[in-house]
Amino acid sequence: MREEDSPSTAPTTSADLPEDENLWLEDIHGEKQIAWVKDQNAKTLERFHDDLFDSISGDLRTALDSDDRIPMVTKRGDHFYNFWRDKTNPKGLWRRTSWDSYRTATPDWDVLLDLDELAADEDTAWVWSGAMVRRSDNRRALVLLSPDGGDSHRVREFDLADRAFVDGGFDIPAAKTRLAWLDDDTVLVATETDADSLTTSSYPRQARALRRGQSVDDAPIVAEVPRDHVAIFVGSDIRPEAETTDRAVIVDAIDFFNSRMSFLDLDDITAADGSLSTEPTTWADALTPVEVPTDVEVGFERDLVLFRPQSTWNSTTTTEVAAGGLAIADIDAVKAGEIAPRVIFTPDAHTSLQSFTFTRDYLVLELLSDVQSKLTVLDLGSDFAESALPGVPANHMVGLGAVDRFDPATANDFWMVSTGFLTPSTLSYGTLGTGSDDSTTEVIKSAPAMFAADGLSVEQHFATSADGTKIPYFQIGAADLVLDGDNPTLLDGYGGFEVSRTPGYSPVVGIGWLSRNTTGQIAPDMVGGTLTGEPPHTLPAGRRGVYVLANIRGGGEYGPDWHTSAMREDRMRCYEDHSAVARDLIARGVTSPQTLACAGGSNGGLLVGNMLTQYPDLFGAVSCGVPLLDMARYTKLSAGYSWKAEYGDPDVAEDWAFIREFSPYHLLEDGQSYPPVLFWTATSDDRVGPVQARKMAARMQAQGIENVWFFEDTEGGHSAASDNEQTAFTRALSYRFMWNALTGE
Repeated sequence: MREEDSPSTAPTTSADLPEDENLWLEDIHGEKQIAWVKDQNAKTLERFHDDLFDSISGDLRTALDSDDRIPMVTKRGDHFYNFWRDKTNPKGLWRRTSWDSYRTATPDWDVLLDLDELAADEDTAWVWSGAMVRRSDNRRALVLLSPDGGDSHRVREFDLADRAFVDGGFDIPAAKTRLAWLDDDTVLVATETDADSLTTSSYPRQARALRRGQSVDDAPIVAEVPRDHVAIFVGSDIRPEAETTDRAVIVDAIDFFNSRMSFLDLDDITAADGSLSTEPTTWADALTPVEVPTDVEVGFERDLVLFRPQSTWNSTTTTEVAAGGLAIADIDAVKAGEIAPRVIFTPDAHTSLQSFTFTRDYLVLELLSDVQSKLTVLDLGSDFAESALPGVPANHMVGLGAVDRFDPATANDFWMVSTGFLTPSTLSYGTLGTGSDDSTTEVIKSAPAMFAADGLSVEQHFATSADGTKIPYFQIGAADLVLDGDNPTLLDGYGGFEVSRTPGYSPVVGIGWLSRNTTGQIAPDMVGGTLTGEPPHTLPAGRRGVYVLANIRGGGEYGPDWHTSAMREDRMRCYEDHSAVARDLIARGVTSPQTLACAGGSNGGLLVGNMLTQYPDLFGAVSCGVPLLDMARYTKLSAGYSWKAEYGDPDVAEDWAFIREFSPYHLLEDGQSYPPVLFWTATSDDRVGPVQARKMAARMQAQGIENVWFFEDTEGGHSAASDNEQTAFTRALSYRFMWNALTGE
């Protein structure tokens, strides 16, 4: 239990820790371990799998499978591609259609690949991971398929005209592969071949130039990074225009926030017969490193190089680029080692750059101003003249993407998606530079409402954290909310890796929480438990669930500084922020500790694990999904080594001194009361892995703590959602658990 002003008693080294009695659970697929999982699952489902669970799960599945959802598409050539799951096709269909057909209410889809048929034919539970269409002729694609929903995927070449995998085509075994087309018969690939090909973080560290018909083991290594770096990433900028320069890109990901980028012009490694060289020495001679600080993100757009620093960058030309700003330079200057960046965006205390999109003649910046969406258009042909793209409503999020800047007919066209907590998504199509406001837009498709939002409202509030920082949060609840503390409230958050949490329409949240109403009756066989061991008091009938999204530090809502201010030794700030939001909700009368739940997954699971152990008196329930919890061993589990830059290294004594303060597995106290908690995960999660949730549940249960529940699905990977049925099931379990814990119903 955390006291804000108590002195630290953390040990100075992980060697000071007592023996871990649950190390045996780290054998993910062991017979004894799976038996433990099955026993836990049975107990959890016996408790929570009732009529209300089935109702929530069924409604979620209906919404997720709805034919009225917007089928988002990607244009390649004359076709618009979409991947679609529904009740009839749970694993999904990869399909395409024409523009005229897509604009209709019922497009005529041409099915390219039926994953349910493929899974049945090959006796493998394939999960879609994406596809990369070859730009030269839009005839072939590299299709990525995961055998279990994890991060590892098999890559197979697919012929879009024949609607079949290419006999003798590219076929790379399942691994955490990254790859890119170089020409019709060559790909740049980073994958696993043997133990030496992987980093300590379990990602590829070697890049190979792979020719058609060649075994990946025989493909020459054209670049590699040290084993203790996170990964090597590869990419390419291949364009159909004959006058453009095609390039290959290699990124040495040193850690999660530092990297070195190199590139080469394919012309420099192309022989007289048009073939690309795969000789390592030729590649080494042609590669140009971009000489900037390693925390400056680098990107390319034609002959422009873009820079976005994580900390203030004072270049060699004395130009200062602020953290989170955006600057450009000409690629010829970069090749010559004479980088003179020109700043085209500078953030302020309220506004941050989230992403950017190029059309042929424009650059669109997607900004957040106090977590409110804003779009700014820069005219590339008019010295980056700036204008605003109108039509962004308050408390909504608007995203924009180019349709196909390589096609002259759509060169400045864009997709725009607008969404809000209570507003279903709308897809619009626009063209920049055609009117007085520099754009025209047309609504193409609108999603229907998936839950009843009548009587609900969205508000933005600010809580004050322990150090005085104002923390924004969104509150979605009844417009006439009674401020007496008796409203079942769900607090959501993430707070890590510069990930921004923004407004968006979620049928899962709407159906699972906002649509719930208290009955005023406690079910005698479903009573939860509280800090005092007493059942929750009866809440007034008719109280709707309240959903709260907190924009705590560690995220990217205010740019890189918002993130870095809660890294490593400052990690406690994000937990102080989240608890401050909880206290503000309680102080305002929105909820009370008995009626407040928190939920989070992955890094958000670590967040709520710390709410559970440091602030148990603030919550009546905790739902902890696919979480990090054992911060002494996280670097040794699955891909955990890659997150040392975010959390610190527990094997370094100085780091462990502060990591120990936010390691939930080591913060459990004998005799301390904790709110009911559900840990949920997936056996196939190869990113965080299931063992941290297993160990936390086992330790709490061994300490005699009541209302500790655990559920582990076999498939689904880190999202625990290989298909809509699994998504509906796991989320329904989380909501059913929390509703019972807060209301007793």
